[in-house]
Amino acid sequence: MCFDGKCTTLTVDDLTRAIKNGIDREGLPDEQARRMAQHVLNFFGYSERIIDNILEPEDRDAFYQLEDTGILTTEREETTLYDGREWRIHYWLFRKERIFQLINTGVGDGICEANDYDCYADPSTWQRTN
Repeated sequence: MCFDGKCTTLTVDDLTRAIKNGIDREGLPDEQARRMAQHVLNFFGYSERIIDNILEPEDRDAFYQLEDTGILTTEREETTLYDGREWRIHYWLFRKERIFQLINTGVGDGICEANDYDCYADPSTWQRTN
């Protein structure tokens, strides 16, 4: 994984931290985040992208969940077959910048999606005053 001129291998620990920080700051157990990280890395190995066709529906659901957090993204390629038909190939890729942000800062430290309520809410709104 290369980001800001630094190249390193994405480890299970790195991806676990990104998943934990990206999906749920408090509610996701560490072991569950680690299992998800191992599961995803088993598909990618040392590759930058994988083809969508190898995924089972349950695996694809996990990938969509990681896409929602910005850890994964998709791309597609179109090619023309010998008989003239168009063929689409769908791929999954790691979003290295987002993973790097999640590893180093976490969701609660200023990384927000445009529609993330928690980023704009005043934390003191629900505090009681005496």
